[in-house]
Amino acid sequence: MKEIYIDFTDIGDYEDFYTQLKEKLALPDYFGDNLDALFDSITGFVELPLHIEFVNMSVEQLETFEDLLTTLEDADDELDDFTFTYYLEQYEDEE
Repeated sequence: MKEIYIDFTDIGDYEDFYTQLKEKLALPDYFGDNLDALFDSITGFVELPLHIEFVNMSVEQLETFEDLLTTLEDADDELDDFTFTYYLEQYEDEE
């Protein structure tokens, strides 16, 4: 299974996200930077099995990218060979 990790430490907006995604999945130049194109690519064009994992998301990014998370969760529900997870950034306790 191919695994793709996207570190949200360096992502501020959708443009940053799509730049990383296109590089890591080798998406074609004509890929539209939108959620419909992403869903269509995962459900029909990218090589499966595939796992995409988002790491170091902030609470603010959870809100900003809520539609993205929903789209990938929908693809995860629809496809047997696709999985998706995300993790919030971790902070050490200051004591």
